[in-house]
Amino acid sequence: MASLHKATADVDVGNIGGIDSTTLDFTPGVTILTGRNATNRTSFLQALMAALGSDRASLKGDADQGSVTLDLDGETYTRELTRTNDGVAFAGDPYLEEPQLAELFAFLLESNPARRAVVRNDDLRELILRPVDVDEIEARISQLQAEKRGIDTKLSDLSEASRERDSLEEEHARVRNQLETAETELENARDSLETVQESDSERTGSDQLDSLRETQSELETVTYDLETEQESVTSLEAEQSELEAELEKLATVDDGELDDLAGQIEQIRGRKRELDEIVSQLQTVIQFNEQITEDGVTDLFDEHGTTQTEADGGAITDQLLADQAEDVTCWTCGSQVDTEQIEATVSRLQDLRQEKVERRNELNRELEELKAQRKDYANTRDTRTELERALDTTEAELADRTDRIAELESQREDLLKEIEELESAVETDDDDEELLAAQKEVTQLELKRDRLERKQNALTEDIETLEEQLAEREQLETRREQINTELEDLRTRIERVEREAIEAFNEHMATVVELLDYGNLARIWLEYKNPDSRADATFDLHVTRQTDDGTTYEDSVEHLSESEREVTGLVLALAGYLVHDVHEEMPFILLDSLEAIDSERIAQLVEYLEQYASYIVVALLPEDADALDDDYQRISEI
Repeated sequence: MASLHKATADVDVGNIGGIDSTTLDFTPGVTILTGRNATNRTSFLQALMAALGSDRASLKGDADQGSVTLDLDGETYTRELTRTNDGVAFAGDPYLEEPQLAELFAFLLESNPARRAVVRNDDLRELILRPVDVDEIEARISQLQAEKRGIDTKLSDLSEASRERDSLEEEHARVRNQLETAETELENARDSLETVQESDSERTGSDQLDSLRETQSELETVTYDLETEQESVTSLEAEQSELEAELEKLATVDDGELDDLAGQIEQIRGRKRELDEIVSQLQTVIQFNEQITEDGVTDLFDEHGTTQTEADGGAITDQLLADQAEDVTCWTCGSQVDTEQIEATVSRLQDLRQEKVERRNELNRELEELKAQRKDYANTRDTRTELERALDTTEAELADRTDRIAELESQREDLLKEIEELESAVETDDDDEELLAAQKEVTQLELKRDRLERKQNALTEDIETLEEQLAEREQLETRREQINTELEDLRTRIERVEREAIEAFNEHMATVVELLDYGNLARIWLEYKNPDSRADATFDLHVTRQTDDGTTYEDSVEHLSESEREVTGLVLALAGYLVHDVHEEMPFILLDSLEAIDSERIAQLVEYLEQYASYIVVALLPEDADALDDDYQRISEI
């Protein structure tokens, strides 16, 4: 599963952390940075992180600028650090543009979020899901659902179009037969007219007959246009009624309501972020005080998470009293405090933390409800806008066609009057009576033929239009299937990531627990609680221990030793590394601050991790480094 990198990684560092200047080369596999505290091992790892994309590096105290260069696989990656009034500004061309995944699951220094989450008993589910943009997923789901609704409407229309096409084809066949009959009748009528004309060579058609024929043809055209417009108006009126009925069913949504919801959502998110910070800080204080009551002594941390003991080379070792049974030194004021008093304070802090956690869960539920409400409002607003736009278009077209009908009806009335006058003029001439009758028959049959031809042409156009629409159906059905697949993937992505993370954690944790053999520690595992509720879903960490006689029992997570906690945090990070496919973009796993784990277990753990990344760079004390494979590259001078 490790990325395939075979080249040596060359790193050049200047003025970062405690480093003035150094250049290190290391080969694929495991590289051990070995040395005592305050030998710039952590500074080098932070410099390497900066070249890989992280902003978690600091300038040397007496420098205003620093830099790091990484040559890897024929490419050069750079990072420049510049001191500003607001802190340190980063520039350059690092290995990763977006380092979040690596920060969470590959850069496993002491302050790594996965390691700290287990140590502080934080929300492990939130940590695993942090790289997943839930809002973006929900927005994409809404977009696809809208597209699918449009496709479903088109497919429904096409199903109707298919039935309509069949009906039109039947009608087209009837009209074609009628047209053939009309053309035969017209040919016979023309023969009769020609016979009448030939019987009296002196008899010729009058101007009135020609005018009558032309006017009757014009009347037929106007009548046909009028019927077509009337059919269109009937269809538009039905469409108008449907749109109005749909609009009546929809609630009215004001943009102000959506703005209010957006404001409420942002407020709740803000309060949730504040609670997250408070819960995290409370847990840190609780953990710190519990350590004091257990050990009576602790290290103080600098702003970068580095222990003062490491920074000063171990100079501060006895500044707090550790040998008193009842009293300990308060880490805030330095005075002697009764252990029971600290324990009582810790108990109150734990109660307060639980209250904050419960309130945070309530806010999560409120947030999900508001987001669902905003989504419904937005969908309703968009649907109403589309319907109103369609109704406006329909009403405008209906008004135009109504005006056109009035014009055609007026023309038809005028033509009827003109025909009546022409027929009267022709009928007064007795000599033309037989010719008139023959001519009228021809004219009527020509009008009938013309009407049938127009009807046939209109049917042909309608059928061709429906055929074009139906040709699109296969594409629409394919796209609909693609949308269904993507929707299924999006809807299950979060749960899939959750379940894969739990499965990966439990699988690797079982292997590591067996590998490292923590005595009576039988199992450490994650349980997926409330998976059907986004707001209430949690990852619960469980500990199972085993007595000498083989009896197993559930133990509290708080009772894990420091070594067990650190190993659990590293395995959680490995689960995230695998679930989010970090190995595809990040060939490094960096390790530091493993002093809580004994050297033999460190050796076994590093060997286990080696299969998952091309480069494992680990900072170790000399006595811990001695326990690792002699074939591993070792660097002692930085």
